[in-house]
Amino acid sequence: MWKTEQTVMRQKIKKNNKWREGKFLAVGILTAGFFSIAYFGLPSMFPIYIEKDLNLVSTIEYTNIKSGDIKNIDNNNINLKEKENKFIATHIKTPNPVKAIYMTSWVASAPSFRDKLIKIADETEINSIVIDIKDYTGKIAFEVNDPILQKVGAAENRIPNIRQFIKNLHDKGIYVIGRILVFQDPYFALKYQEFAVKRESDGEIWKDYKGIIWLDVGSKDVWDYTVAIAKEAYGVGFDELNFDYVRFPSDGDMNDIYYPYSEKKILDDPDYGKAEAIRDFFKYLNKEMNGTGAVLSVDLFGMVTTNPDDLNVGQVLEYAEPYFDYISPMVYPSHYPSGFNGWSNTNKEVYGVVLYSLEKAVKRMFVASASPQKIRPWLQDFDYGGNYGIAEVRAQIQAVYDSGLTSWMLWDPSNIYTREALLNK
Repeated sequence: MWKTEQTVMRQKIKKNNKWREGKFLAVGILTAGFFSIAYFGLPSMFPIYIEKDLNLVSTIEYTNIKSGDIKNIDNNNINLKEKENKFIATHIKTPNPVKAIYMTSWVASAPSFRDKLIKIADETEINSIVIDIKDYTGKIAFEVNDPILQKVGAAENRIPNIRQFIKNLHDKGIYVIGRILVFQDPYFALKYQEFAVKRESDGEIWKDYKGIIWLDVGSKDVWDYTVAIAKEAYGVGFDELNFDYVRFPSDGDMNDIYYPYSEKKILDDPDYGKAEAIRDFFKYLNKEMNGTGAVLSVDLFGMVTTNPDDLNVGQVLEYAEPYFDYISPMVYPSHYPSGFNGWSNTNKEVYGVVLYSLEKAVKRMFVASASPQKIRPWLQDFDYGGNYGIAEVRAQIQAVYDSGLTSWMLWDPSNIYTREALLNK
C-alpha cells in the first residue's frame, strides 16, 4: 500500500494530467501516428519484431553485470580476433553545416539498399548519414566487445563488419551519426523488469496503447547501460551519438501508471518533475561521455521550441541545451495539431510551420546565452497527413535557412528519399 499522502498527491496529479491530456490530445494522436509510421513504414523485406522469450534476471544480477563481476565469462578469451586486430577507430570532424539522411540498421545490413543511400551522399549536398545503433526493438545492431553489453545479450550481428562499413563512409568524407533509442526499449525492459514503468493498480508492466514497454527515466542502471552502448559505438567509429526517445511515455493509460525510480521527483513537482528527471539523465550522460571525444546530440519533440512547459513528457529545450552539442527538434509539419499558430492544416503550411518553430528556437537559444547553431532540426520526407514531394521538402530546407540556421536532417522511416529535392554537388 502506498502512503496516504502520496495517494492524495497522485490523485491531484491525475486531475492535472486529465487537463494536460486534453490540452495535448492532438499531440498524442499525432505522436501515435508517427509511431505507426516508424513501425509499419519500413520495407516489408526487413523483419520487425519484439523479443518475447527472455530469461528474466534480478536486479542483483544486473548490479553484478554493471560492476563488472560477471559470472561465467572468461574476459581473457572474449573476441580474441578483435584484440589481435587491435582496431583503432578514426573519426572525422563535424561538417559545417550538417546535411543528413537517416538509414535504419536493417537497410545498413543490406548492401544493395544502403548503396542507394550512399550514392545520394556521393552525388548531392548530403554529407552525413544517421544510422540506428539501438532501435525500437531494443537490439544493438552490431556485435559488441564490452562484456557488460555481451551479458545483457541485446547485441546481434545485424550490420556485419560495422567498423569497415563506417571506415568506407569516412573514406568518402561522410560523417556518421549513430542513433540510440533510450527509454523505449522492450528488450531490456522485459529482461530486467524492475526497471520498467509499471501499472499503479497491480504493479505489472505498463504498456502504451500500442503495447510498447518503457523504461523508467529515473533508473541510473538504465543510464549506465546507455552510456556503455554509447562508448561502444564511439569505439567502432561513429562520429556522433544521437539520443532519441529521451522522454516519458505519453499515449497510454496515464491514470494507471507508476514510475519506480521517478515517482518521488514527479510527486514533489507535478509541473516539472518529469523534466527534472530527464535533465538529471542529460547531466549524467554528459559527465560520463566527457573526455571521449564523442559529439552528442538529442532528438526532441518539435513543439519544445514553442511551448514553455514539458509537454507532459519531460522535454524542455533549455534543460537539454547545456549538455549536448546539437539539439534536433522534430519539426515535422504533419505532427502539429490543427489550429497550431492559426493553421487549420499544418500539412499545407510546411514552410510556415518549420520557420515559425525554428525562429522560436533561435530566440530561446539567444535568451539562454547559447549558440542558435546548436539547433539542427529533423525535417519531414515521408507522406503522412499529406504529400511530401520535391516542393514540400525543399520548402522545409529553405525555412531552416530563413530562420538563420544552416544544418538539417531528413527523416523517412522507409529510407526512400526525394532525391530531386536535394542539390547536386
